[in-house]
Amino acid sequence: MSGKLKGKFTIAEIKKHLLTAISYLLPLIVASGLLIAIGNLTGGTTISSLDDLGSMTVPSAFTTLGGMGMGLIPAFIGGYIAYSVADRPGIAPGFLMGEIASFLGAGFLGGLIGGLIVGYIALVIESYLKVPKWAQALMPMMIIPLLSAMLGALIMFFVLGGPLTMFTATLTNFITGLDQSQKALYGFVIGWIGCLDYGGAISKVPNLICDGLMADGIYGPEGIKVLAAMVPPIGVTLGWLLSKAIKKPIFKQTEEENIKVAFPMGICMISEGVIPIAMNDLVRTVISTSIGCGVCGAISFSMGVESMVPSGGVFVIPAMTNPLWAVVALLVGSCVTAVLLVLIKKRLTPEQVNDLDVPEDDEEQEVDLSGFSLS
Repeated sequence: MSGKLKGKFTIAEIKKHLLTAISYLLPLIVASGLLIAIGNLTGGTTISSLDDLGSMTVPSAFTTLGGMGMGLIPAFIGGYIAYSVADRPGIAPGFLMGEIASFLGAGFLGGLIGGLIVGYIALVIESYLKVPKWAQALMPMMIIPLLSAMLGALIMFFVLGGPLTMFTATLTNFITGLDQSQKALYGFVIGWIGCLDYGGAISKVPNLICDGLMADGIYGPEGIKVLAAMVPPIGVTLGWLLSKAIKKPIFKQTEEENIKVAFPMGICMISEGVIPIAMNDLVRTVISTSIGCGVCGAISFSMGVESMVPSGGVFVIPAMTNPLWAVVALLVGSCVTAVLLVLIKKRLTPEQVNDLDVPEDDEEQEVDLSGFSLS
């Protein structure tokens, strides 16, 4: 393997490419989701034919444009994954693989896999294909994109197309076929896993699944993602207020200052503000917040809450399907977290609250007699 390809096929590298693609994809999803939400809230409908163009209104223009943006998701994820893998020569074939995924009905997953495949094909071609000097300038703009697209198309159409389409359809039918009790169970699992490490590597797995399902027109899991991400900071804040009300101190003074920062971050769907608070009592805090997130997810999914916008915190709740149930899910999950924190966290002494470095048992302090003299 050439030096350029060394270390390019590791799990860490693939994860990096995926996160890069998502960072490019998110503005499209957010803008498209908000356009659909604003259009729907103001009475717009999707115009799908030129014959209906005469009935286009401003709200319908927003809804229609948002739907067009959502249709670009497979192409975006494919194009920018391939770009992350192979740089500029990977962009065009990556977008083309995303278009193939849309054509096949393979959606987000098809674009993701197609982008990875064609990106690595482009990287291999760039590393191993030797051309005359006069043709070297054509490599990034013509030769690599063309050969990569040809090979990627053959793989997508004749090898992976059928299995990807079948898997996507099966997953879609499974989720849409869940009854209310099953939705409560799966909602709890998605919310619980999504809050285990407050936006870290574990949380990104269910969040990515939610984004992929949203790209395929399933918006319930995305509602869980948006709401559950707010539960830890809001729940910790309510737990702090409840501990003050019942006079059971469970947070240090420094943690209280961190809570004042975590709360505004939390209502904007940024869970990471809880990390400094959780690190002082990790097990009890994670238990409390993850169960609260699970309860939020169970209520949200079972009551039909859906979100077409993947981020934005409380500010996108009005644009959700069944927004009142979204508020209920958020508040109940946060209250569960607050109550659990107060119940299972240890009561702190005044010295511990003030972060004073004192021994836990004064009676066991050693007495220094080195300076004592009888003379």
